[in-house]
Amino acid sequence: MEEPLILTEKKERVFTLIFNRPERRNALNPPMLSQSIEIVNRIREEGEIRCLVIRGAGDKAFSSGYDIGDIPTNLTPEETAALKIRSPFQGLLNAILDFPFPVIGMLNGHALGAGCDLAMCCDIRIAAEPALLGIPPARLGIIYQPDGILRLINIAGLAYAKELFFTGRSYKAPKAKEMGLVNYVLPLDQIVSFTYEMAREISENAPLSLKGMKLIFRKCLEHQRLDPEDAKEIENLRGQAFNSEDIKEGQRAFKEKRKPVFQGR
Repeated sequence: MEEPLILTEKKERVFTLIFNRPERRNALNPPMLSQSIEIVNRIREEGEIRCLVIRGAGDKAFSSGYDIGDIPTNLTPEETAALKIRSPFQGLLNAILDFPFPVIGMLNGHALGAGCDLAMCCDIRIAAEPALLGIPPARLGIIYQPDGILRLINIAGLAYAKELFFTGRSYKAPKAKEMGLVNYVLPLDQIVSFTYEMAREISENAPLSLKGMKLIFRKCLEHQRLDPEDAKEIENLRGQAFNSEDIKEGQRAFKEKRKPVFQGR
């Protein structure tokens, strides 16, 4: 019998969603994302939960990112636009951002690429000391989506956001805290108790207050939008990148554990 891709736990008004692919460092794939969306939407509709905790199974990774073999290439402009609308990854980001009560990302291990972006959608991030955080699209030939870049600008500031995306580096948790990517860094054996004490504390606060303030934060950030012409230009560039030889080279190099040789085409 196969292990479920997503595990869940519920204690009083705190709910935990666990990515359960520890053998793949909890790399995200479409079935995991779709199941996660269904779970988050269900508990939202039930209306009992006051704090959601998201974590990864095991002690190595929160999520190592989107499973590299599932990144689509050779897309037409129409397919690129359709993927943006129907993308299960974007769907999960939206479900977390729109969840009416606070979400805590418990980074029990590495949070890289899409896993890092997903963590940035959480309201509070608590990292274990061994965790690494980073966004490596430049090392794979990918142009990252604007909403994710804007999220990092809001969280880490323009200077650190540029460094994160331009270098593709991974940063140890203490440095990530210095950059503003996480709120707390703790020894691995303390992260669970610390996280759930905070989750319990949040869950006991006034629901209308929590819900109202979460809405205010979200609405304030929603005013940051690209001009339609700029958005179209960016999507054209992203489509070119997804159809490039460089992205195929980036995928090959990742699988072969070597440095990619990009040609700019």
